[in-house]
Amino acid sequence: MITMNDFFIALMAGYVILSLLMFISLIKGPTVFDRLNALGVIGQNVVVLLVILGVIIGRVDMYVDIAITYSIIGFAASVIVARYLYGEKKEVRKK
Repeated sequence: MITMNDFFIALMAGYVILSLLMFISLIKGPTVFDRLNALGVIGQNVVVLLVILGVIIGRVDMYVDIAITYSIIGFAASVIVARYLYGEKKEVRKK
């Protein structure tokens, strides 16, 4: 009989596989924006993995706090990188 922990472990394995596929897209991405998108998806997969790990271990409260913090930091980093890239592109247009 399949228990909930087995289900969550299988779900984690699926997210790890998706993260590895996005890592390939991160390396091969044709443009910088595709790579930035892949990095954001990997970050959100890590957030989901943290919550699932918290459910498996039985400490959801601790892992949800860590996941929220990681998500906020990842969002802020992606906004900073996007603004940097936009500013860099703007300077190229002026020349």
